[in-house]
This record gives sequence, structure tokens and C-alpha cells, in this order.
Amino acid sequence: MTSIDDFRLGGIQTDGVADCTVFPGSFSRTSRLAIMALAIAAGLGGGLILHSSGSGMALWGCIGVAAFLGGLLSTWSPCGYSSISLLRPTGKGARALVDWLPTFAMHGLGYVAGALILGTLLGALGMSLGFSGFTSGFGLAVLALIGLVYGAHQLDFLRVPYPQRRAQVPHDARQRFPKWVVGGLYGLSLGLDYLTYVQTPLLYMMTAAAILTGNPVEAIAIIALFNLGRFLPVAVNLFPVTDYAIQAWLGRNQERAAIADGAILTALGAAFALLAMI
Repeated sequence: MTSIDDFRLGGIQTDGVADCTVFPGSFSRTSRLAIMALAIAAGLGGGLILHSSGSGMALWGCIGVAAFLGGLLSTWSPCGYSSISLLRPTGKGARALVDWLPTFAMHGLGYVAGALILGTLLGALGMSLGFSGFTSGFGLAVLALIGLVYGAHQLDFLRVPYPQRRAQVPHDARQRFPKWVVGGLYGLSLGLDYLTYVQTPLLYMMTAAAILTGNPVEAIAIIALFNLGRFLPVAVNLFPVTDYAIQAWLGRNQERAAIADGAILTALGAAFALLAMI
């Protein structure tokens, strides 16, 4: 589970967030080794398929799917969901949902703005460094290293630095602004990805891929797909599901999400390593 420590930034209360921990009782070392081995095998098989296709679009598709899955996993925790749960509709029924739609829309626009800002910065950085795509041997090697190292991190075989601003969106913002404004502010904060804690290291891989493109438009596309995955969970508020039920389900499955995250990172790392060596 995550732990929360309160602190203040500019007079606004926010929350410190710790990493998700995979407890040995839930996933033994043997089971985690088996998951890693299967992920590596799947990654190598996927790498061979990508190589045989000879298409750069197939590799782009792989990055796109990984970005979207990373976005979904990024708020997969009771603490992560508690941020967007503050945007829930007020009341019940069709009228409450209609009144909530501006909040939903502004939240999405905030993510769009975040993708445009962060993607532009990352693409411009890559351009200034002379990168022109992640399909080169160097680019694939970088992505492979990130995938394998942070995959081992998520599967609890290795502890490596996890540099992020360990904070959530300021929860007291809802008392300062109308809900639709808060929706936009939360969307922008979360859509910039590094202003708040993100539970999955897939963010690092997508950041590296965006920089390696050396192209702001392509970098924006990668971050936009990641943000789409981050944004969609708030749509659960369109359904008659209680906060308690959602939080309980996330709590029961948080460690499984971390394991899935590790498996995805490892598989991608193995696939990119193979492609870098071929």
C-alpha cells in the first residue's frame, strides 16, 4: 500500500506518495522469477515479429500501446484514484451527470494541454541533442535498458532511483474553485506527468522515446497516448459505482498492477534489446 505524508507548496496542501511495494507473501520470489522469464520470452518473440515485419510503424504501434497501458497503470492505486475521485458528480441521476460533463470535459482538456506542453519540450530537447528517432540501435538500446532495469525494479529484484515529485494534486483546490475549474487544473497537473507522482516507470520509457524522436509532433503523440490512459479512469464516474467499491477494488489489485507493470517493462526491454542487436 502507499503511505501519505502531508506537506505544503505555496500554501496549498498536497500529499507525498510512496512507491507501491510488492509483498513476498503475495508474490513469492519463485513466482516473480517465473513472471520475469515469461515476460522475457514473450518480449523476445515479439522482437522477432517486429524484426520480420520490417516496418517502423509496427514499432510505433508497440510504443503507442505501451504508452496507453502506462497511462492506465499510472493511477492504479487507492491514493492515485483519490485525486480524481474528488471530481465525482455532485448528487445522483441524469441531471447530476449532465451538470458534471463540463468538469469531465475540462479535465480532458487539461490532459491535452499537458501533452502539448510536455511533448513539445521533450521533442525540442531531442532535436537540440541531434536525435532523429528511437528505431536506431542506440535508441533501442536506451529503451531496452530502461525496460529491463525498471522491470526488475517493479518485480522487486532490484532497487533503482525513482526520481519524481512525490505529490498528488492539491486536494483543497476543490474548496477554492468551482468543480469544472478544478477539473481543468487537475487535468493539467496530471497531464504534465512530472508534477505529480506516477506509479509506473513506463513513464520513463515513454519520456526517453519522446526525446529520441527529436520531433515535437511525434513526442506529443507519445505523451498524448500516455495521457489518454491517465484520463480514461475518471470516466468511471459516469457509472453508478461508489467510491468505496472503486477504492476497495484498486486496493485489492494494486500489487497485481505493479507485477503487470514489471512484466510489460521486462517484455519491452527484451524486445528492444533483441532489435538493437540484430
